[in-house]
Amino acid sequence: MDRMLYIGMSGAKESFLALAQNNHNLANIATTGFRAELAQFRSQPVFGPGMPSRAYAMDERPGMDLRSGPLINTNRDLDIAIKGAGWIAVQARNGDEAYTRAGDFQVTNLGMLVTGNGLPVIGNGGPIALPPSENVVIQPDGSVAIQPIGQGANALVVVDRIKLVRPGADNLKKGEDGLIRTRDDQNAAPSPAVTVVSGVLEGSNVTPADALVKMVQYQRHYELQIKGMTTAKENDQASQTLLKFG
Repeated sequence: MDRMLYIGMSGAKESFLALAQNNHNLANIATTGFRAELAQFRSQPVFGPGMPSRAYAMDERPGMDLRSGPLINTNRDLDIAIKGAGWIAVQARNGDEAYTRAGDFQVTNLGMLVTGNGLPVIGNGGPIALPPSENVVIQPDGSVAIQPIGQGANALVVVDRIKLVRPGADNLKKGEDGLIRTRDDQNAAPSPAVTVVSGVLEGSNVTPADALVKMVQYQRHYELQIKGMTTAKENDQASQTLLKFG
């Protein structure tokens, strides 16, 4: 009985965790450049003294969905989206270099080029700082050009270039802050093969219909495990009755 109860308990716990992870994906349907997290189940033996006579269900996060999200036209000069594979280098809250697909840029009062959530965008020599200008234009290769104050629209001056990287998919991991980093914790090298398009943002790659279907599946898995625990309890009570009156 205890084995059945343990399997049901661990299965219910992991189903609940998978449901929470799926709900997190669903909550980020409208998040720019969001990459859905993946989940899978497998059985895991319990090791310890004696023989591994117990096994429990385990919810794993093998990685993230790297498929591109839909492109949304904004006609805003500071909005960019990466064409194909690649990432934008930003400075995380802890000062480390990290990567994102969110190209909703802004210029702060101090002239810093930052993402929509305030992370500095990294260029050739660190965070990109822009002098006062009439306009800012981001070119396909990531170069950031400005129109000097009092100059015409054709008098563009390149100030810096956004660091665009393309590390291998097997060398990527997603942090708790939602940013991407390399598994070896090394800064990726700039890649000239990565290009961007301006006036466009990449949406989340979460498919609402798929996420809703998974939500129902995980809820049913959870209910099934709870039913198994209830059955184990009923079997235990029946066994006690037989021993008492047998």
